[in-house]
Amino acid sequence: MRKEPTKEAYNQYVEEITPSANVWLNCLKAFITGGAICTLGQVIKNLIQHFTTVSEITASLWVTLILIFLSVLFTGLNIYPSIANWGGAGALVPITGFANSVAAPAIEFQKEGQVFGIGVKIFTIAGPVILYGIFSSFVAGLIYYIGTLLGWVG
Repeated sequence: MRKEPTKEAYNQYVEEITPSANVWLNCLKAFITGGAICTLGQVIKNLIQHFTTVSEITASLWVTLILIFLSVLFTGLNIYPSIANWGGAGALVPITGFANSVAAPAIEFQKEGQVFGIGVKIFTIAGPVILYGIFSSFVAGLIYYIGTLLGWVG
């Protein structure tokens, strides 16, 4: 009969196989990656405003669209996963990370077809974010509406 390992032995085993992470280095990498994405966005915005006559708000909207497009393109070319692996949260927190989380499952499951592959899997990761984002917006709006009715909010 096999002897079960003790809790201490299991904890020691987990510590041995768990890779150690340098928190400060990971923070620096995330800062550099996120900063590079934001700097790219600012450069694109400056170029749009320099070469066109669009307003600052319109230029900002174009920057959002261009960054999403680049994220999806780099995901399709298998470049963005390497950036996200190196930069961690710096690549995953901006809108480019959200675009990557939508595009990656669609690319991975495209072989299963339009409906059962792409259609079913496209929002696997992004779906909960969208769901709870909409729900929390609804709750905040409801609280604001009730607050205006009661005179708490001006």
